[in-house]
Amino acid sequence: MIKGLGLGASLVVLTAMPGWGQTGLFLTYPPDGHETTASQIFLIGTGSGPVTINGQAIRQSPAGHFAPNFPLQLGPNRFTLRQGSQEQTVTITRQPAETPLTGVSFGALEPAPNMTISRQPGELICLEAVAPPNATVTARLGGQTLSLTPQPPTVSLPPNNAILTAQNAPNPERHSRYQGCFTATEPGDLGTPTFTLSLGRERVEAQGGKIAILSPQAFEVIEVTAPQGVARTGPSTNHSRLTPLPRGTRATVTGREGDWLRLDYGAWINGAETRSLPGAVPPSARIRSVSGRPGPNGIEMAFPLTVPVPVTIAQEDEQLILTFHGAIAETDTIRLDDDPLIRRLDWQQVNPHTLTYTFHLKTPHQWGYDFRYDGTTLRLLLRYSPNIQGQLNGLRVVLDPGHGGAELGARGPNGFPEKEINLILSQKLRRELERRGAQVYLTRETDVDLGLRERMDFIAQVQPHVALSVHYNALPDSGNAEETAGIGMFWYHPQAHDLAVFLQDYLVTNLERPHYGVFWNNLALTRPYAAPTVLMELGFMINPWEFEWIMDEAAQDQLAGAIASALVQWVQTRQATP
Repeated sequence: MIKGLGLGASLVVLTAMPGWGQTGLFLTYPPDGHETTASQIFLIGTGSGPVTINGQAIRQSPAGHFAPNFPLQLGPNRFTLRQGSQEQTVTITRQPAETPLTGVSFGALEPAPNMTISRQPGELICLEAVAPPNATVTARLGGQTLSLTPQPPTVSLPPNNAILTAQNAPNPERHSRYQGCFTATEPGDLGTPTFTLSLGRERVEAQGGKIAILSPQAFEVIEVTAPQGVARTGPSTNHSRLTPLPRGTRATVTGREGDWLRLDYGAWINGAETRSLPGAVPPSARIRSVSGRPGPNGIEMAFPLTVPVPVTIAQEDEQLILTFHGAIAETDTIRLDDDPLIRRLDWQQVNPHTLTYTFHLKTPHQWGYDFRYDGTTLRLLLRYSPNIQGQLNGLRVVLDPGHGGAELGARGPNGFPEKEINLILSQKLRRELERRGAQVYLTRETDVDLGLRERMDFIAQVQPHVALSVHYNALPDSGNAEETAGIGMFWYHPQAHDLAVFLQDYLVTNLERPHYGVFWNNLALTRPYAAPTVLMELGFMINPWEFEWIMDEAAQDQLAGAIASALVQWVQTRQATP
């Protein structure tokens, strides 16, 4: 579900659901005083009789649930709900998506850089500011003045979740962006730039962040201290994740931006997940022999290196590619006997700093992997296909009932929280899977707080063959709750794509449910790589009519049975290698 609908309302149990047979007007969302930048809002609630909003009759499901959309004007918007003699009023304030510039001032974001940065000698450094049109913008740094010139019109990108409402088109920026770039060849601190904006007779100044040029002789080497260091494409959590870095990985720092470190192979990591190694020279690993050791659940490959350097892992059809960054091959011997999974292992020195090992597999379907540094040896486990007897005998499945405890998740029109139906459906699904012979583990058995890291660690510990996270859906304010319904699947690693598509097609077809979509999504509960892992969104809590289907016990039983049957078909057609 999309976060943001878990506000207000205490737990409502099934037996206390408001309906046509009871009196009462109940508004689940939004709360009074809600603020949003969306141009519209849906009001989710229920009533035991006809409900009007601002005097307008609204559509209601047979049980009295409603979720109409209303446009929002900038500023406060007042909505009055009535059912018979009952009345409830909420005020929703629409804020502008962009903070308007008033008078002669810089944009809401301070001139950039607005934090301390470090770069390599000769590397391009750009200063920028948002300012009114026709202004004169300069930056003073190190005794020199740099003119920042207005740039061609650009666009702003909506958040990633905009794709969930098909509203992810870029929007033209309404502000003027001024930029100027330079290079510096001498190491040292350049100081803090002072930005000056002049328009007519008015003039304002603002300070940026400190800028330093790193010395090519003063190397900083770090070691990853987190169990899995989060590597990203840029210096913030907005940037995409890359293959995590195992504890013990060493790399050279080539730049800084605030708390973030840029590593020599291009990835960024938060400095809190590392420690500095004073006096260490830039790591350059060598690797010679490679060996594989088959086990009951997979084959463990050992790559002995002189230094534990960064790695990336990529999955393709019938291939898994392991890349070492900062490594040179001295490999002349690889021992790899005939294996149920691996057809052949090849290696290639792509450039003087990048070394790849390509596993050619005997099957296009992969069942998960694990990797870690054991001293300076990288150990990579490639998991075998499960040996299934009967329907699902021999299959280990983790079910993750989403949310729990203080985290309600989405809420239905009567306030019923997603966390409860997630657990109900997971328990029903466990019974169906166990009836077919599977060994099933739940991340939570009761209504308890459980963090995302704990759920991910549980999957890594159990090492299942399949992991499914059970959720029901909601939308951001810009969505249409009445018109959006259906089942959706979310995956991250290529090994999970086939399962996500199969489950989606099976459930939509056999249950005759609406098709919401199959999404690649970087979610905590799609990231585990020990097994194909899929996050299922099984319907929209906020859709009045779909909510009735969600809460129908017979429909829940049918859904649990369909998921279990789908898993039987999928596993039996994909477990065997050629």
